[in-house]
Amino acid sequence: MYRNKKFFYLIISLIAVLFFGNTAFCFEQEDFLINHMYYKTINLPKEKRPKVILVLGGGGARGFAHVGALKALREANVPIDMVVGTSMGALVGSLYCSGVKIEDLEKIGEDIKWSDISNLGIPSLITMVTSEKLLSTKKMEDYVNKMIGNKYFFQLETPFACVATDIKTGEKIIFKEGPVAPAARASANIPGLFAPVEYRQRFLVDGGLVENIPVSVAKLFDPDIIITIAVSADITKNSYDNIFFTLFQTIYIQGQQSDRENLAMSDIVIAPKVSNISAIELNKAGECIDAGFVAAKKSLKKIKQLIIDKTYEKNVLQKN
Repeated sequence: MYRNKKFFYLIISLIAVLFFGNTAFCFEQEDFLINHMYYKTINLPKEKRPKVILVLGGGGARGFAHVGALKALREANVPIDMVVGTSMGALVGSLYCSGVKIEDLEKIGEDIKWSDISNLGIPSLITMVTSEKLLSTKKMEDYVNKMIGNKYFFQLETPFACVATDIKTGEKIIFKEGPVAPAARASANIPGLFAPVEYRQRFLVDGGLVENIPVSVAKLFDPDIIITIAVSADITKNSYDNIFFTLFQTIYIQGQQSDRENLAMSDIVIAPKVSNISAIELNKAGECIDAGFVAAKKSLKKIKQLIIDKTYEKNVLQKN
């Protein structure tokens, strides 16, 4: 099936050009062959195909682009063997890996408000200023638990890991066991606004402080292919007279170099066009979902070809 695939592509292409004189037809034939080989590949036993890990980066409201990208990947039957997420990527990843349907994730994007996942509001902000008491994301944990049914990591349909930061030590904390909801909450817990999540003698905040696009974490799980969905902002357009923008700006600046290094380690990078949307604009979740779907669709041919090539390497080259 794999040994002479490139030679086969070449012969079919030459025949198409010589006999039909139609380059467009040639490309159509190539697409047909790629799709044919791809579906043969993904139907192989799991141990014979490449292990694909999906990385979902942080970005607040822009993270809803992950939902659209997941929809496109699901429609194309792209195998996802594990998801690793940070911040909003951890929230979306926890729901997806627990088995929440894409349609339900889209519905969440249509309906969700900050009041659903935190006690953010004018009265609580006044309290925060006057009493120096940070806000809470306990509602976020309750929301995730309601959606997934209080699951633990080992109960998830798709293996999952997420990243948080220990605010006392600056350590990167990788969650891959225990209850899922507190881990996802900790990963998306904005420092300076929300109180740290206390978990096993640690005080945890947003994983974006240490690794906003957690490709190096994905590497720990021996992937053959890493597909990264990056929902980075154009930080030059952010306002600086708003507490939310300032806090998010701090996280983004902190992680810029790490983001570049992690993106360079990815095999495929899907970058939805959402950089103009701020991290707090949950009302634009639908726009983000659409952008994620479009960006992932554009990457499908490259993803399919990579899966075919890695399968060839795994089953032919490594045996020779």
